[in-house]
Amino acid sequence: MKNNLMFELTQRGFINQCSNMNAVADLLDNGQIAVYLGSDPTADSLHVGHLVPVMMMRWLQKYGHKPLMLVGGATGRIGDPSGRDTGRPMMTEEVLAKNVAGLKKSYSKFLRFGDGESDALIVDNYDWMRGYSHLDFLAQYGLDFTIPRMLSMESVKKRLENGMTFLEFNYMTFQAVDFLTLYKEHNCVLQLCGADQWGNAIMGVELIRKKMGKEAYVLSTSLITDANGNKIGKSAGNAVWVNEDKTTPYEYYQYFRNTPDDLVEKFLKIFTEIPLDEIAKLSALQGAELNEAKKRLAFAATEIAHGRDAACEAEAAAAALFAGGADNSNAPSVEIDMSGDMKILDFLVAIKLFDSKSEARRNVEQGGIQIDGAKITDKEFVVAPKSEYMVQKGKKTFLRVVVK
Repeated sequence: MKNNLMFELTQRGFINQCSNMNAVADLLDNGQIAVYLGSDPTADSLHVGHLVPVMMMRWLQKYGHKPLMLVGGATGRIGDPSGRDTGRPMMTEEVLAKNVAGLKKSYSKFLRFGDGESDALIVDNYDWMRGYSHLDFLAQYGLDFTIPRMLSMESVKKRLENGMTFLEFNYMTFQAVDFLTLYKEHNCVLQLCGADQWGNAIMGVELIRKKMGKEAYVLSTSLITDANGNKIGKSAGNAVWVNEDKTTPYEYYQYFRNTPDDLVEKFLKIFTEIPLDEIAKLSALQGAELNEAKKRLAFAATEIAHGRDAACEAEAAAAALFAGGADNSNAPSVEIDMSGDMKILDFLVAIKLFDSKSEARRNVEQGGIQIDGAKITDKEFVVAPKSEYMVQKGKKTFLRVVVK
C-alpha cells in the first residue's frame, strides 16, 4: 500500500470497517487532517476496552495528524444504547464533571496535548449542545433524520426489544451533530470509533453530506473481548482501568502479562509500538518461550500508559513475587484497620480481595489463598494482627496488606 500509515494500521489489525478505504488512504497521504474520537463520561477513567481506537489515534498523531478527543458532556446525559439491553443510569452534574476530568487524564497518557499543529485538543459536546432548546434542535435537524433509517440501526433494534426510551432514541442524532460541528469548526473529516458505534458514526457522515454537500468518513476498530468472549467494559465487571487510582501500574502490567496465548500477537500489534518485524519474531515463540513475548507486551503496554519508571517497577515486582523474592514493595497494596484477630473470611472481604464471604469461603476451601506463603484452607482460620501481610490469590494475584 502506498500510504505508510494505512499500511501500519492495517497490518496491526486496527481496522474493522471503513466507509471509503481509498478516500481515507488518499486523505492520510496528502497532508494533515483533523480526526475525532469520542467517549462518554460514564466513568472517571478509560479502560482497556476503549484503547483500540485511542491507540489508532496515537498512530495518526505520530504521522502528523491532529486528534480531537471528544468527551461527551451532553451525550453522557442521554446514554448510548449501543450494545446494551437496558438504559444507562442518569448521573449528577458533580459525577459528570469528575468523570470528564478523569477522561482528560486518561487521554493525556496516550496523546500529546498542547498548542502545536498536530497536538491533540479536548472538546466537549456540552459546549455546543447546551445552546439548543428542544424546539431549536428539531427545527434545525428534525428533517435530516428519518424514522425508518434510525430504526434500521442495530443498536436501536436491540434496545427496542427491551423498552428503548425516547431519550436514548435521540442519541444518534446528538452524535451526528457532533461530527457536523467538528467538521464546521475544525474541518474534521474523519471519525474513529469502536465497531459498536458504526451506525451512530455513519449518521454523522450522512448529516454532513445533507447540510454541507461534503464527504466525511468513518474508521471503526474491532472490539476487545476477555478470555470468555465478553466485551471488556465497566458494566461487564471486567474492566482494567487506565488511571492508576483505579488500576495500579502493577495490575495493569499483570493484565497484559496474563494475555491468553492466542491473543499475544494481536495485543502486541494493538497495544504496543514494537515494530512489526519484531512482533513477528515474538509471536513465533512456542511453549514456555512465549512467556518472554508476554513480558515484552506487558512492559511496552505499561510504559505507554504509565511511563517507563512505573513499567520497570511493575516488572521488578512481578519478577520478585513470582520468584518468591523478598522485595514486595511495588506490589499492589491496601490499608486495613485491625485492632484484633479477624476471621479469614472477614479479612479477605475487608481487604476487598472478594466481594462476599461466600466467594471468599469457596476460594479458601479450594486452596486458592495464601498468607505470607502459607496456604489457608480452613474457613475458620484466624488472622492475628501484625504490621503487614502478603496475600496471594491463585497463582497470579498478590496483595500487600498494611495494617494502620
